[in-house]
Amino acid sequence: MFENPSRSVYARDVLHGWNGTILFMAPCLLTSLNKSGPPHPPMEARKATRLTTAHLPRPRLPPSRRRQAKPAMPNDDDKSAARPVDDDDEPDECPPPADGTVDWATSFHGVAAKPVTEDQFRALMQPVDIKDIEVKPDGVIYLPEIKYRRRLNEAFGPMGWGLIPKGKPVVGDAMVTREYALIVDGRFVSQAQGENPYFSADQLPNAVEGCKSNALMRCCKDLGIASELWDPHFVRWFKKSQMEEAWVEHAVTKKKRTLWFRKGLVEVAYPYKLVN
Repeated sequence: MFENPSRSVYARDVLHGWNGTILFMAPCLLTSLNKSGPPHPPMEARKATRLTTAHLPRPRLPPSRRRQAKPAMPNDDDKSAARPVDDDDEPDECPPPADGTVDWATSFHGVAAKPVTEDQFRALMQPVDIKDIEVKPDGVIYLPEIKYRRRLNEAFGPMGWGLIPKGKPVVGDAMVTREYALIVDGRFVSQAQGENPYFSADQLPNAVEGCKSNALMRCCKDLGIASELWDPHFVRWFKKSQMEEAWVEHAVTKKKRTLWFRKGLVEVAYPYKLVN
């Protein structure tokens, strides 16, 4: 940019005419000057401009717009190049610490490490005794949790197995749940969520204990204990040959419904009564 006696003209406004003159174009004005006029600032002025701006710092982009350096890709021929480790990667097996302790709240140590012995297998897989099966009023069959404990004691012995809580009890409006893990001979076997209903605050201790028993029965499925109770063919046979339903009436609301019982053991308790 340089000064003209009449006005200021930018370099982009300078055009050279065919006859050697310099044309200065403006929106509403066209002026012709003799070629003897200086088309550019003196060389000394341009050098001074470069010298005065050289010391100014270069503008820096914000971190979000800076070019990030790409990580170097490992060469196929370089055997020492290691695979990048992901935070979600976990070792296939978590050995116990040197002192032999295991945090069973988070560990699955020993899972599927070795099978049970032949004697333990026979103790676990023996058929369930029909007379030990109980029936709920809604028709669901089950084995009392003490039967599972006795089967575990028979197979592994007392102190050879245990239930470890995997979390704290979760208390809902009418249900308590808690997760447990079954540990046998220092090895993880299975884990399950136990649940138990409750109706008032004074029933919470029994409800939490009921969660443990319910989780034990579910964990024992992985050991094959009383597996018949989850076999649809066995359930249909038992319901047809070992159960019967009775028509009852609620003593207060007078509503009628059917309840299931073991065959020959129909015992209706209050607030229900049999309807002929």
